[in-house]
Amino acid sequence: MKYLFSYLKKYRAESILAPLFKMLEAFFDLRVPLIVANIINTGICGEFADEAARLPYILGQCGLLVLMALIGLACSFTAQYFAARAAIGTSTQLRRHLMSHIQTLSFTELDAIGASTLITRMTADANQVQNGVNMFLRLFLRSPFIVIGAMIAAFTIDVEAAWVFVVAIPVLSVIVFGVMKLTSPLYRQVQQKLDAVTGVTRENLSGVRVVRAFGREEAEAERFAQANGELNAAQIRVGRIAALTNPLTYVVINLGVIALLYVGGDKVSTGTLRSGDVVALLNYMSQILVELVKLANLIVLLTRAYTSLGRCAKVLDTPTSMTYPEKASQADSAEEAVRFDHVSLTYKGAGDESISDVSFRVLRGQTVGVIGGTGSGKSTLVSLIPRFYDATRGSVSLMGRPITDWPHEELRDRIAVVQQKAQLFKGTIRSNLLYGLAAGEKTPDTVTDEFLWQCLETAQAAEFVRQKPGGLDEPVEQGGRNLSGGQKQRLTIARALVSQADVLILDDSASALDYATDAALRKALKTLPATTTTFIVSQRTSSIRHADQILVMDDGELVGCGTHDGLMASCEVYREIHESQFRDAEKGAKA
Repeated sequence: MKYLFSYLKKYRAESILAPLFKMLEAFFDLRVPLIVANIINTGICGEFADEAARLPYILGQCGLLVLMALIGLACSFTAQYFAARAAIGTSTQLRRHLMSHIQTLSFTELDAIGASTLITRMTADANQVQNGVNMFLRLFLRSPFIVIGAMIAAFTIDVEAAWVFVVAIPVLSVIVFGVMKLTSPLYRQVQQKLDAVTGVTRENLSGVRVVRAFGREEAEAERFAQANGELNAAQIRVGRIAALTNPLTYVVINLGVIALLYVGGDKVSTGTLRSGDVVALLNYMSQILVELVKLANLIVLLTRAYTSLGRCAKVLDTPTSMTYPEKASQADSAEEAVRFDHVSLTYKGAGDESISDVSFRVLRGQTVGVIGGTGSGKSTLVSLIPRFYDATRGSVSLMGRPITDWPHEELRDRIAVVQQKAQLFKGTIRSNLLYGLAAGEKTPDTVTDEFLWQCLETAQAAEFVRQKPGGLDEPVEQGGRNLSGGQKQRLTIARALVSQADVLILDDSASALDYATDAALRKALKTLPATTTTFIVSQRTSSIRHADQILVMDDGELVGCGTHDGLMASCEVYREIHESQFRDAEKGAKA
């Protein structure tokens, strides 16, 4: 709740005015039964000295009802306006806070929480909080005010009949709050099931090509049906309990109406109570019915909103495992670019180490190849350089400084990463290329088109960009859907080159390129400034054979380090990888 109160402070005026106008509307609603009673008692059943005055009296009271209705309508619109402003503003701040906090989390926390969970928090949960705040400001004071006010008004009409209200209201409260207590934990289960459905849906949307390629449509449909079925069952279970609220409250209210008619009928026949007063009591009982049903539904909504707020708060209370200094503690090394000193990494929740006791040294300007089988730890190794993860043992140094001593923005300015999955954003080719300048000293305004084309030439992307009608301003759809896999990879490489970072990491980023384009890319990368250190992660020995240093990973261990010729003579793992890739080519050449 601490987050909600801090958000509402900015909408203090709206949070006060909304319930005040609702209370004013409720005051006019409470006056209506009394005016109706006057119309019946005086205007219809009363005696007038001049019968000609009866109709004007009735019309005057009806006009008063219309006037009160118009004032109440204006109050209602005003209250809803202020409540909507406060609710939407609160949810906007919650989403903004969630987004900014998520950006501070390390990959360790993001992996633990899960992308589907974060999406649910920022969409469904934030919407639940918004609806809860909106309805709370509109109804939470109005409904109790109507209920209590109706009971007090009933005592002013007839004390004996009013005791029906005294009995009915506590019984209704027990029903309402009892249902709330039962449904609160069940709604938390519903939200957890919704997370599962969101996760399955996200996996299928992002991996639709793989699903179709392996003919797994039916299996994935069954998996979704199972997750959706569990969500459906949870919703039905909580819905059955929540559905008891309305019938139980109606039973109590109708029993109260019967009691009022029984007591009021006797009093009317004896002349101690007038017929208009009985109608007023019945109207008050009807108002209590409507407001308690509203209150019951409101409590259910608030329960769900409170649960959603707790889930959002859980994310906001998750601390990041990484901290960055504000300033560097020492100067850069003149020669050394990257050093790993007995580095090991165990992912959170994993049993074994992903990489173990890895040590190597890379000088500035060198090209380093990283190779190994699937799951050997190649991507894990290079992810430690930009500090996506922190080593659990050992130390990683960049430019002679421990990686933990680098300020965040300076670290991102020094390292450019092209990850395995090419990720483009909705916009244009130009906006995607300039995306890498966010943390650097350069700004988009200082980058010329000539430099962008130069980076595209190096990344082997200039040819297909020139063929686009818009050139650099050609639209790019979300995720780069209107581009092929190879085109996306080349654009992400060009984006990394635009940043002009000291260390360039290509994490298997040429896997969708043919051998000729891959070779042209490697040749172009040699034209980069002599101080640029390049890491090339690949499963092709042809992509890294000319590297100054090649790191061979196998089952999380560094089993070889050297040049291509040296590793062919000394590293069995590297030799097997190379021979398996070139065996067929050599056989064809001999034939």
